[in-house]
Amino acid sequence: MAGRTSWSARALLATLLASALLALLVSPARGRGGRDHGDWDEALRLPPLPPREDAARVARFVTHVCDWGALATISTLEAVRGRPFSDVLSLSDGPPGAGSGVPYFYLSPLQLSVSNLQENPYATLTMTLAQTNFCKKHGFDPQSPLCAHIMLSGTVTKVNETEVDIAKHSLFIRHPEMKTWPSSHNWFFAKLNITNIWVLDYFGGPKIVTPEEYYNVTVHWKTSCGDHLVQPLHYIAEDTQAQRGKAIWSKSHSKG
Repeated sequence: MAGRTSWSARALLATLLASALLALLVSPARGRGGRDHGDWDEALRLPPLPPREDAARVARFVTHVCDWGALATISTLEAVRGRPFSDVLSLSDGPPGAGSGVPYFYLSPLQLSVSNLQENPYATLTMTLAQTNFCKKHGFDPQSPLCAHIMLSGTVTKVNETEVDIAKHSLFIRHPEMKTWPSSHNWFFAKLNITNIWVLDYFGGPKIVTPEEYYNVTVHWKTSCGDHLVQPLHYIAEDTQAQRGKAIWSKSHSKG
């Protein structure tokens, strides 16, 4: 009888372990948007870094594979008014393999950075490959120039009606949780109108890339899931140039 009881216990344990293993195999990956959420699967799909001498292509690469960055603005908080103020924001320049180079944001008037931008739309966005597996895989410290990072400076503006669908698709496919954020926060889509670009991907100081060079890049993404040829979206680039330096924040909008 004892032997039969022991066998039953082992069988039950084996069944439970098998169920747990199956759950691990079929459950979505955690972090960076999760599997099947339109984000890069780092282990399988993250394309190789472009040649470092092609700074414009490196800049487009970093913008595209990153899904968050640190946005620096000028603070309107009384305690630090007029001083630099940075915050981490989720972003996207398009679905994986189809990036436009335009960093889009999903913002709320309740955010401190948005309050700053309503008074002064100028900002600088920093993105780094430290958020992917690239630097860790090669043993690069996040501060090392070899762990490529870029700085994009310009103005942050609310997107116009013709660009809302593009911004929405770009963000929601990479950040599906955004769909469930409370509507009471008066979320809206915005973008960075880029005027200056610095690329730090090697020793010797940053490389300067013009917006024209940046947007005229034709990106050929090579991944284990196939190649994706991405032509620059010229109509977005042209609209970005047209909006350069124009602030369209309004007090009525800030009130929701």
